[in-house]
Amino acid sequence: MAILVVAEHNNIELKDATHKTVTAALAMGDTVDILVAGKEAGNVVTSASKISGVRKVISCDHETLTRQLAESMENIIVPLMSDYDAILAADTTTHKNYMPRIAAKLDVQQVSSITGVISHDTFIRPIYAGNAMATVQSSDTKKVVTVRTTAFAPAAEAGSASIEKLDGPQEAFKSEYLGEELSKSDRPELTAAKIVISGGRGMGSGENFKLLEGIADKLGAAMGASRAAVDAGFVPNDWQVGQTGKAVAPDLYIAVGISGAIQHLAGMKDSKVIAAVNKDEDAPIFQVADYGLVADLFKALPELEEELNKAGY
Repeated sequence: MAILVVAEHNNIELKDATHKTVTAALAMGDTVDILVAGKEAGNVVTSASKISGVRKVISCDHETLTRQLAESMENIIVPLMSDYDAILAADTTTHKNYMPRIAAKLDVQQVSSITGVISHDTFIRPIYAGNAMATVQSSDTKKVVTVRTTAFAPAAEAGSASIEKLDGPQEAFKSEYLGEELSKSDRPELTAAKIVISGGRGMGSGENFKLLEGIADKLGAAMGASRAAVDAGFVPNDWQVGQTGKAVAPDLYIAVGISGAIQHLAGMKDSKVIAAVNKDEDAPIFQVADYGLVADLFKALPELEEELNKAGY
C-alpha cells in the first residue's frame, strides 16, 4: 500500500507532528512518501528525508504554498493521488483547511482525527467529544485521513530517502496569502511541550494568568487555557486546549481553575500525568486527574511557586 504523508512545517523547520504521522502511515503500509509543500523549505526537505521508513520526499516550492492554501494544495495533491492508495496529514488547523477539499475532489469520505490504526482500511477515532472510541472501516479506494498525533510515537531519524522535485501550481487562484499575526513566546510550543499549565474561567481575569507565568517559567512549561477563558478574553485563541482548540499530550498537564467540561477533556486527557487545582471538590476535572488539590488557586499558586523556589527551580 502506497501512502503519501503531507509534512507539517513552517518553511523553516519540520514539526514533530510529521514524524508521528509517518508512524501512523507505516502502520497502514510499508511504502511511505512525504510531500513537502512550501516556499524555500530546503531545510524541511532535508529533515524529512532523514525520517526512518520513508522511501521518497517530494518537494514542491511555490509562492502559493507558503501557507499551504487549499486551492494550491488541491492542485498538486490530486494528480499525485493516482500513485497512492492513501493520503495522511496531521489533524492540525493547516491540514484541516484543505484535506476535506482533497476528499471531495477524489469523491471519497475523509476519516478524521484517528488515534489508532488496526489495518490499512480500519481505524480508531474518538466520537462524542472523546467520550467513546469508534472503530471505522473505509471501503473507499483512496483513503483521506487526518491523524491525532498525540496518540502516536514519533518515527526515528535514521533514514536516507531520495528527494524528488515537483513543479508548483501554474494557474491563478481566487485566494492568496496576505499575511498573519502570530503571538511570540519564549516558552515551548503548546502541542509539543512536555509540561503544560492551563488556566480556566476560575482565573477570574487575564491579569491573573500572571500567577501561572512564574510556575511555567520555572518548569519550562507551555501555557494553555480552556475555551471559557479564551471566550472571556483572558488569553489569546492559540492558547485554547480542547475539542475546538489544540490537542495536547504532555508528560504533565496542570489544570488550574478549570472545571473539566468534556470539550476540554477531549484535548488533554491523553496526558501522562494530570494534576488539577480547583476549589470545587465536585468538579469533573478531578475524575480524570491523577492528583487533585481542592483549594483556592489564589493561595495555592503562590505557595506552589514558593515550593519550586525552595526546590531550586
